[in-house]
Amino acid sequence: MRKWTIPSVLLLLCLLSLLPDQGRKLQANAEANSDDLVDPPKVEEKIGAVPNGLSTDSDVAKREAESMSKRRGNAQQFEFQAEVSRLMDIIIHSLYSNKDIFLRELISNASDALDKIRFLSLTDKEILGEGDNTKLEIQIKLDKEKRILSIRDRGIGMTKEDLIKNLGTIAKSGTSAFVEKMQTSGDLNLIGQFGVGFYSVYLVADNVEVISKHNDDKQHVWESKADGSFVVSEDTFNEPLGRGTEIRLHLREEAGEYLEESKLKDLVKRYSEFINFPIYIWSTKEVDVEVPADEEEEESSESTPSEEETEEDAEKNEDEDAEKKPKTKTVKETSQEWELLNDVKAIWLRNPKEVSEEEYAKFYQTLAKDFSEEKPLSWSHFTAEGDVEFRAVLFVPPKAPHDLYESYYNANKSNLKLYVRRVFISDEFDELLPKYLSFLKGLVDSDTLPLNVSREMLQAHSSLKTIKKKLIRKALDMIRKLAEEDPDESNDKAKKDVEKSDDDDEKRGQYTRFWNEFGKSIKLGIIEDAANRNRLAKLLRFESTKSDGKLTSLDQYISRMKSGQKDIFYLTGTSKEQLDNSPFLERLKKKGYEVIFFTDPVDEYLMQYLMDYEDKKFQNVSKEGLKLGKDSKDKELKESYKELTKWWKGALASDNVDDVKLSNRLADTPCVVVTSKFGWSANMEKIMQSQTLSDSAKQAYMRGKRVLEINPRHPIIKELRERVVKNPEDESVKHTAQLIYQTALMESGFVLPDPKDFASRIYSSVKSSLNINPDATVEEEDDTEEPAEAETPANEGTPEAEAADADSLKDEL
Repeated sequence: MRKWTIPSVLLLLCLLSLLPDQGRKLQANAEANSDDLVDPPKVEEKIGAVPNGLSTDSDVAKREAESMSKRRGNAQQFEFQAEVSRLMDIIIHSLYSNKDIFLRELISNASDALDKIRFLSLTDKEILGEGDNTKLEIQIKLDKEKRILSIRDRGIGMTKEDLIKNLGTIAKSGTSAFVEKMQTSGDLNLIGQFGVGFYSVYLVADNVEVISKHNDDKQHVWESKADGSFVVSEDTFNEPLGRGTEIRLHLREEAGEYLEESKLKDLVKRYSEFINFPIYIWSTKEVDVEVPADEEEEESSESTPSEEETEEDAEKNEDEDAEKKPKTKTVKETSQEWELLNDVKAIWLRNPKEVSEEEYAKFYQTLAKDFSEEKPLSWSHFTAEGDVEFRAVLFVPPKAPHDLYESYYNANKSNLKLYVRRVFISDEFDELLPKYLSFLKGLVDSDTLPLNVSREMLQAHSSLKTIKKKLIRKALDMIRKLAEEDPDESNDKAKKDVEKSDDDDEKRGQYTRFWNEFGKSIKLGIIEDAANRNRLAKLLRFESTKSDGKLTSLDQYISRMKSGQKDIFYLTGTSKEQLDNSPFLERLKKKGYEVIFFTDPVDEYLMQYLMDYEDKKFQNVSKEGLKLGKDSKDKELKESYKELTKWWKGALASDNVDDVKLSNRLADTPCVVVTSKFGWSANMEKIMQSQTLSDSAKQAYMRGKRVLEINPRHPIIKELRERVVKNPEDESVKHTAQLIYQTALMESGFVLPDPKDFASRIYSSVKSSLNINPDATVEEEDDTEEPAEAETPANEGTPEAEAADADSLKDEL
């Protein structure tokens, strides 16, 4: 035994000495193997990914950073167009406090994209694709760690060309108009009305990514930091969208409030409640959940059974344990889910009695993209039944659009959205409302019109004419009601509703506001719409000699007409002050007649179509045909002035004066020039002469024949008559007669054909009044030339000159 003991110990010691070397070899092999595993398997690239590319785990964040660098390496860079750069610069440096508008603009754009794809799907159902792509919805998601806010839609999407065109290189027509509006008023709140709402994202973000996939192109990414340029590249690194657009906003430090769910929910409720597509937000909630209690807790809570427990108690406990449920506890768990934010039913499908004023106001804001604090002036919500059934909501905006009357007859504008069975079709149907009512906003939802047809075929559908006819009638009734409810519009209105004094105060002056904004549209309607001319004439408003600076109507004018008055008197011109002092009104005012003032250039065209109202003819008091009753002395006066009128007509033959007559409209003025009844008035002549493409040769046919009317009771006219009787060939009398005519021509509103001749006659009269010899000449100027040395500068050699030379030398150095 002893002889084996020593060899065994030695063998054991040798084995122990070998173990450290083997450990070091194993460690070296492990390190070598770890170097071979630097690149992870390809399958690992998608681990941790969350749908829509909004995951936030560290692996995904790392991959996104790598892809960003790859993208910037392969991307194409473009410069923003100058106007877009100006716009973005204004927005970025804006001091405007309400930055909330960016979200409503993005949601509005997403809604438009969804409308387009839904319309295309009517004729091609396969365009929507399969699975989630068929869900036409808007999704909002937050990443608080990265400070990213994402808005996703499954709309029509954008191709690479669309991204370049719509978001940077080609400025829309509204861009320059919005920049101009911002520089004058500073109101950023109306950005959506100019078609440039996307750029409002830079109110809150310093970097914006737009990921978009169109059915006709690959998925692309547009990115800009608002530094004057943007990049576009093919997207091979984000989660495939399928179709649609996702906008990622990298929020600024001061925009942290938009990383709060409650803030975003509030904005959607406030601005986008009536968007026609569901809006979801990825919501995080804490809920109480019942979970099984831990075994240790169960054991500690249970008391140890006593030894004195009887056999009966043991059997009873066994029965209770069989029936007793497992013990649980309540814990708080965080759950995430898509929460619907706009679950309000389409407002036009509801009963008008169930819709509040606040809901109408909110719906108008969403529909018109007008988020100012002003409510619409009026609205009409109705259902039409019969051969053509449809529902409609019409609104009168509080203010006219900035370009309402620009290119009025050339632009195809319509503010009505057409739906067919709750499916948006288009907002470019000019047949729904005439041009003069294009300022109205609203929508029409028809169950009668066909769905699966092209827009061109739908425009030619016979039902559209019926819809248009009913819409016009309802629109005019809505405007008439706006006037009837305005307390300022009825002077003799019985005060029946004493309790509604607050409502009256709110509606007071509403129609005046409407008229100041859209009155020209009513006038254009009278010109264009013969079928509704009389109904539109009731909506006309104007000032008159008896309106005390307020607007009045034709019905109110007729109620104030003098007994025996058969015509409605009016006068056209450039301003009320000018017309109020016109010599054409002198006799009319003295006799107590009321005269309407028309000061808008379109009024001249208007009165060519509005010939009468309620069997009363219109009479321009600056034209022939004015009748104010007969004077018993008219015949005697006419006979006594026969020689003067005949002589004066001959003296003015070269001035195209058709006749010289005695006037029945003058009181204090010696004479005026009137035109023939069916020719242009003096005001119309000036309007036509100011036209860019006016043709003077053609205008000569439309100029009214001029008639000089003289006041037989004026001392100047009486003296002129006596001098003509004495010596009709007297040159001074001819000179005076010509000067009187030219003065009357100017006072009557005409443009003098030869101002130089008129000025020379005035100077001659001044000479005569100052007893200056008519042949006196102007003293000639002394033209003697100064010596050559006098041409040197006056200040040369002076201290001032030396200082100037020193300054110029410094500038050169």
